[in-house]
Amino acid sequence: MEFNVKKLASDAGVFFSRAMQFTEEKLGQAEKTELDAHFENLLARADCTKNWTEKILRQTEVLLQPNPSARVEEFLYEKLDRKVPSRVTNGELLAQYMTEAANDFGPGTPYGKTLIKVGETQRRLGAAEREFIHSASINFLTPLRNFLEGDWRTISKERRILQNRRLDLDACKARLKKAKAAEAKAAAVPDFQETRPRNYVLSASASALWSDEVEKAEHELRLTQTEFDRQAEVTRLLLEGISSTHVNHLRCLHEFVESQTNYYAQCYQFMLDLQKQLGRFSGTFVGNADSTSPAAAPSPPAVAAATLPAVPTIPVVPTIVGVPNTVAEGVLNPNEVKPPASGTRKARVLYDYEAADSTELALLADEMITVYSLPGMDPDWLIGERGNQKGKVPVTYLELLS
Repeated sequence: MEFNVKKLASDAGVFFSRAMQFTEEKLGQAEKTELDAHFENLLARADCTKNWTEKILRQTEVLLQPNPSARVEEFLYEKLDRKVPSRVTNGELLAQYMTEAANDFGPGTPYGKTLIKVGETQRRLGAAEREFIHSASINFLTPLRNFLEGDWRTISKERRILQNRRLDLDACKARLKKAKAAEAKAAAVPDFQETRPRNYVLSASASALWSDEVEKAEHELRLTQTEFDRQAEVTRLLLEGISSTHVNHLRCLHEFVESQTNYYAQCYQFMLDLQKQLGRFSGTFVGNADSTSPAAAPSPPAVAAATLPAVPTIPVVPTIVGVPNTVAEGVLNPNEVKPPASGTRKARVLYDYEAADSTELALLADEMITVYSLPGMDPDWLIGERGNQKGKVPVTYLELLS
């Protein structure tokens, strides 16, 4: 391998000159070429954009993937330019466990049916989360990474070149200043202590030597100034492009918010549907839990009671005020229900509710209704009245007012 000794020596000299100039500037022993205020503002704005983009990118990655190990794995796959393997979301994993538990307990039991319903909703939530992560990664994270790994690297490279050009320029200014000072000293203080002509010749040759050094320094300064100005203009154009970067990131931010809004709207709708499904047959599950589980083991109190002597008991039948006993045992007829003398309350409806049958009252969000409870009713339900309309309403859809 051949080495260019002259180029190596030249590069070493330039590096040493820049290092000396930088050190003297830090120690306050050399002048520094200052950039204009607009250029300094562009530099500060670019640094601010880079710093906050990095923070927003990292925190968004934490939001989308809270598991640090998974983030490291995805980073390694990305650096190796390999496809990231598909990973099951937490919701989908929970849905899998619930489905397996329902099959083990019996899909026909109340608990098994509820597990299947909730598991299906969790699976839908997990799929919506996967879609949201994918959308946010493409529309938001990728543009931020592209800026940091593309545009910002270019800006940083050109700024380093500009810094070197400035150090070269200041070094040339310092050499020119020293050369002019030496030339002036040689011209103003000739050696007249001796009368021999030899001294006059030496003085003239020294002045000419410093004059040549000044011309050489001025020529280098002009070249260095031209290179500095050209590099400053290139860097300025790149820094002014930060404004278009902000516009692009603003558009990406709108897309991120839109995808996040759709994700949470889907989650809300999934949970609302699940709440309606569970609210419709929760009372049936509670009332028929013993009868629908033929393999259920007797509880310890039941075993203890079986060993005691039989004691005659009086059957207790819940009675609803103003309603025949047959209503408590069968289907509630809202038209036969009479409100109690006291205990009615006002309630504000939180969500829309579609009545499942004629015994329920359909609700609209934000409307005001009168509600009250009757003895023997499922605690998850109340009787609601709106004008001449009357029916059962789920408590979870109401905000009870005093």
